[in-house]
Amino acid sequence: MISVVIPTLNAEAGLAATLDRLRVGTGRLIQEIIVSDGGSLDATIEIATRANCRVLRGPPGRGEQLSYGARQAEGRWLLFLHADTCLAAGWEDAASEFMRRTATARRAAVFTFKLDDSAKSALVLEQIVALRGRALGLPYGDQGLLLSRRFYDELGGFRPLPIMEDVDLVRRIGRTRLETLAVPAVTSSDRYRRDGYLPRMARNAACLLLYFIGVPPKSIARIYG
Repeated sequence: MISVVIPTLNAEAGLAATLDRLRVGTGRLIQEIIVSDGGSLDATIEIATRANCRVLRGPPGRGEQLSYGARQAEGRWLLFLHADTCLAAGWEDAASEFMRRTATARRAAVFTFKLDDSAKSALVLEQIVALRGRALGLPYGDQGLLLSRRFYDELGGFRPLPIMEDVDLVRRIGRTRLETLAVPAVTSSDRYRRDGYLPRMARNAACLLLYFIGVPPKSIARIYG
């Protein structure tokens, strides 16, 4: 029923845990897991192959990788997920209920943003993301994205952008057609711990602002780092 599409580039650090969490839905909900790789040089391909994923190889660029994976997907529903994001227990029940409720509707769902860090800065960021989602309808890709193949195709799918491909698509979905499921999507906090929470949050906010004022995503990608 669901084709899971995961874009990867040297993602060995988190991919195995992400795939382990998805296994609970394999056979009941998940029809296939597609790893759309952008040229990994680490053990990413080996991990994906060992987990019986469909591995697609292409040029790097998350928007293009997501689009390529979706074009090859066979499921009636699509779940886009980052390689360092693990869906918490109960995700399959929440996804099933959402799909049952919205089978003929043009709606999409994301999961609740959570970091694998209990520091106060992480909790503050989680609250900011929740507020941004409620007020602006702007979840990021690390919250996953679940929608029907039909709705995805009507929206025109992911565009081949090097960054902000997630924002670009959810803006076309629209806040009123987007639902946040109560189940957390637990994302690695490595980037925040490495760069510092405040500097990383400031950089992310600056990138989003630049996108909204029309700066080309290729230029934003150099700033994002």
